[in-house]
Amino acid sequence: MAMRALNIAATGLNAQQTNVDVISQNLANMTTTAYKAQSPEFQDLIYQDLVRVGTNSTDQGTILPVGVQLGLGVQTSGISRNTNQGTLNQTQGALDVAIQGRGFFQIELPDGTTAYTRDGTFKLNQDGLIVNNEGYTIQPAITVPEDAISISINSSGEVSVSLTGQVDPQILGQFEMATFINPGGLEAIGNNMFVETTASGNPVLGNAGEDQFGSLQQGYLENSNVNSVAEITDLIIAQRAYEMNTKVLTAGDQMLQSLNQSV
Repeated sequence: MAMRALNIAATGLNAQQTNVDVISQNLANMTTTAYKAQSPEFQDLIYQDLVRVGTNSTDQGTILPVGVQLGLGVQTSGISRNTNQGTLNQTQGALDVAIQGRGFFQIELPDGTTAYTRDGTFKLNQDGLIVNNEGYTIQPAITVPEDAISISINSSGEVSVSLTGQVDPQILGQFEMATFINPGGLEAIGNNMFVETTASGNPVLGNAGEDQFGSLQQGYLENSNVNSVAEITDLIIAQRAYEMNTKVLTAGDQMLQSLNQSV
């Protein structure tokens, strides 16, 4: 019995370590643009039936109303991502764009694949292309001419510039948005970017403000949706749970020690 308790407590320690790791990741990214908080999910392990429920308890066929099942601990079943909207922070940057609602920007990676992000911290590269902080081009590609005086991005993602000597603004292109039936199934690859997976489903493309797509806000960036108070509270709970599992380990060790001394 003591050995079983030791093994169960060990699974509890591993689970709470995972819990603390996820909380640490969330707190570390409190100020990361458009970061989405994660939360671990746990499930109990298989059970050992010492007496199976529903079996006959006597020769007369009396059925046991309850059995004797001993669980074998806990395991991490997944780490989900909270895709709720973060608050918007005004930056007044001409190429800072926040998504208000559903959707992702599309980014072309060096290998030609497409990544998705809600981080609208964009810049211009040496060729005038709109790129992200890593220098990767936004898709579809939009090039800003050298003589542009100002850049305007409306709520539907249309990009236009004012040029020297011209009264009317020149339209350069439009941000194309992507949504997924299960955005939580996207795979994070770092640098605020995700790639599609079988779980996320294929991307649905369209313009901001249409159907299921959110609108764009120029001069704003989306803050992370990490709730610092909730994370600290969860951290305290995880610490206490970890401590209680260590007490079980200590109790199991003492029981084995008593058993050895009595032999």
